[in-house]
Amino acid sequence: MVYVTLGTAILSEILATTAMKYSDGFSRLWPSVGTVVGYLIAFALLAQTLKTMSIGTAYAIWSGAGTAVIAAIGMAFLGESTSALKIFGVLLVIAGVVALNLDGAH
Repeated sequence: MVYVTLGTAILSEILATTAMKYSDGFSRLWPSVGTVVGYLIAFALLAQTLKTMSIGTAYAIWSGAGTAVIAAIGMAFLGESTSALKIFGVLLVIAGVVALNLDGAH
């Protein structure tokens, strides 16, 4: 169940970050509201996750997954450049998360 909570927190953070892109510097109401609500949900769920999962493991998964997915969204849907170096960098982030989790999640 802790991974479901963390996964939902990550999804909420990804949606909030994507909404922030569309908020135009918080000058557009609904994307700005989506950003704030998304981050509130994300941090509330992350806090619940930390009750039973170590902070290092939770934050590694949170930041690694968020970074990788946001980078992919940017390259696939928002017109950001794609290069072998960027893809390699995302793979390194994922490898780091896996390495930190080899010791166990609790």
